[in-house]
Amino acid sequence: MAVAEAQLYAKVSNKPQGRSPSALLEPLLAKGFPAHIAQKALVATGQKTIEDAVKWLHSHCNDPSLDDPIPQEYALYLCPTGRLHGRLQDFWKESKRQCGRNRAHEVFPHVTLCDFFTCEDQKVELLYDILKRVGDSFSQSFPPSISLTLHASPSYLGFFIDDSQANVLKEFAVAFSSEASALADCRVKPSLKQFHLTLAHRFYPHHQKTLEQLAKCINPWEPCQWVAALYSRDMRFVHYQRLRALFQYKPQNIDELMINAGDLIYVEPTPQCDVSEGWVIGTSHRTGCRGFLPENYTEKACESDTWVKHREYVFETASKSFTRTEKEHNVKLNGEAHNPSVSRSVTNVPSLQNAALRRGVLVMRHGERVDQVFGKSWLQQCLTADGRYYRADLNFPSSLPRRKDSTKQFECDPPLSCCGIFQSRLIGEALLDQEVTVSYVYSSPALRCVQTAQHVLQGLKLNQKVRIRVEPGLFEWTKWEASRAVPNFMTVAELVEASYDIETSYRGNFPLSSLVPSESYEDYVSRSSAVIKQIITACPSKGVILIVGHGSSLASLTRALTGLPSRDSGSFAQMVRKIPSLGMCFCEELREENKWQMINPPVKTLTHGANAAFNWRNTIMED
Repeated sequence: MAVAEAQLYAKVSNKPQGRSPSALLEPLLAKGFPAHIAQKALVATGQKTIEDAVKWLHSHCNDPSLDDPIPQEYALYLCPTGRLHGRLQDFWKESKRQCGRNRAHEVFPHVTLCDFFTCEDQKVELLYDILKRVGDSFSQSFPPSISLTLHASPSYLGFFIDDSQANVLKEFAVAFSSEASALADCRVKPSLKQFHLTLAHRFYPHHQKTLEQLAKCINPWEPCQWVAALYSRDMRFVHYQRLRALFQYKPQNIDELMINAGDLIYVEPTPQCDVSEGWVIGTSHRTGCRGFLPENYTEKACESDTWVKHREYVFETASKSFTRTEKEHNVKLNGEAHNPSVSRSVTNVPSLQNAALRRGVLVMRHGERVDQVFGKSWLQQCLTADGRYYRADLNFPSSLPRRKDSTKQFECDPPLSCCGIFQSRLIGEALLDQEVTVSYVYSSPALRCVQTAQHVLQGLKLNQKVRIRVEPGLFEWTKWEASRAVPNFMTVAELVEASYDIETSYRGNFPLSSLVPSESYEDYVSRSSAVIKQIITACPSKGVILIVGHGSSLASLTRALTGLPSRDSGSFAQMVRKIPSLGMCFCEELREENKWQMINPPVKTLTHGANAAFNWRNTIMED
C-alpha cells in the first residue's frame, strides 16, 4: 500500500459510527448490502435515489477498494446560474480554443466558500441539513446582486467581489464551517481571503492580452441567481490526471481495463516507466477497476468532471428585476472603465475562421512504422537465407527501396508498414476534403517520414506538383536512437530513384554531418527552434506548410514557433510518449500581431485498434 493511502486509512480506521439508517439506506440494507458499502454508494452518487446507488454498486462489484473506509472530500462553492453562467461558459470555451488550457479550465465557474474537507459517509446528511439551515438564516441578508470587478495580472485573470458583499459571504462560510465542525465532526476551514471568481490562472504571459479581450466581453451585470453548492471528490485521486474515453475498449489480456465511451479514468501524474508505448495504467471512475488501456482511446478531461454534486441552496435575489441601465454599468479593469455593451459576445474577438487567408504550419508525426508492429528484429523475419526480402505478413511493405549500402541499414531507418501507408494517404484525402492548400512540404530524412509525406501528397492529389524538401534538422532527438548513432539515411538520389517526389535543389539548413549522436536536450531544442524559424522565413507565400517529423517535433517545433518556453526534459519525454502515429498540431499566423498561435488541426484524429497475428491451425484446430 502506498504511504499516502496508508495515511488516509489511519485517519478514518478508528472513527466511531454515527446516526441511525436514513430513508435511502434502509432499502439498500434490505437488499443485503453491508451498511458501510451501502453508505459509500449513496455518497458516491450524491444521495439522490436508491436506483443510482444500486447501479453504482453493480458497476463497482469488482472494485478492489469497495471495502476501504476512506471518506470523500467536500467543498462548498458559490456558483452563478442563468445568463451570467452562460457568458462565463462562452469565455471558458473560447479562451481554451484561442490560448489552450489553463488551470481555471479544470473547474467550472465558482467562488470558493469552504475548501475541501473530509466527512464520514454516515454524517454527510448532516452537511445537507446544515447547508439548508445556514442558508435560510442568511436568505434575507444575502446581497440582492453581487458586484464583480475585473482584475488582471500576468498569471491571473478574474472577477473580485466587492468587500461589503464579500463580508456577507464570509459570514455565511464561517457559519457553515462552524456548524459542520461541531455537528458533523469535520475540520472545515472557511475561505477568508479576497473572494473572487477565477477566469484564467497559470497561463502564459503573452496570452494575457487575448484573455483580457475575451473577459471584457462578459457583462457581470447579466441576470444571475447564485447557489451555494456542496460537491465531493475521491481524495485518493486528487493529484491524478483525468482522461475521458472516446471509444469502447474490450480487454484482450487479463491486466487490461474495460472502458466504455464517456468513461472517466484516473491516471497517475508520474511517468509510468514499465508501460509499453501508447499505453497507460488507469483506474476507472465508473467501476473502480485498474488496468492497462490504450492512451489514444482517450482525451484529457477536467478535474471537476469526476466530482459529485450533492445539494445546493438557491439564494433568491432581485437580479431578475434589474433594469437594462443597471445591467449595463461599466465594468472596471483594474480601475479603468470599460463599456461591455460595445462587445457583448466573445465572438467579437478576432476570429480564426479566415485560415485560408493566412499562413499555417501543420506539424505531423509519421505513420505506423514497421518495427512498431513487428519489433526491432522485423528485418530478420523478412529475409531469406540468401538475404532476399520477402513479405512475411501483409502489413510488411510489399518491397523495400533500393539503397547502395547494406539492407541492414533499414533496421535503424525502418519504413512504414502497409497500415502506415494507408494511414498517411487517408490523412491526405481528409485534408483534400477540407480544401486545405498545402504550399510546401518538409520532411525529416528518416525514411518513414519521407514515405508519410509522399502518401499524404498522394491523398491530396499533389504528387508531382509539390515536392518534398528533406531537412536533416527535423530529425528527432538523437539521444533516443537505440544504436547511439545517427542512422545512415537514404540519399536524395536514392529517394528519387525510388520514385519519391523530392525537391533535389533544396539544401537543408542543417547538413547531416551536423547531427551529433546523443545530443543534449538543450541542443535539440535549439536545433528545432532554429529550423522552424528558417523554414518560416523560406516560405513567405500564404497556405499551409506541411512538416512531417517525429513525435518530438509536435512540441519542439510548435512551442518555439508560438513563443512558448520549452518543457523540461522529463515532462517532454512523457508527453512525446502520448503522441500516436499521424498525430498533428496546427499553428496559424496572426500577421497583424506578428505572432503564431495554435488552433485545432483542419482534420480529425485517426484512431484504430490493434489486430494481432492469427494462426488458424493453432486457434481453430486445437482441442
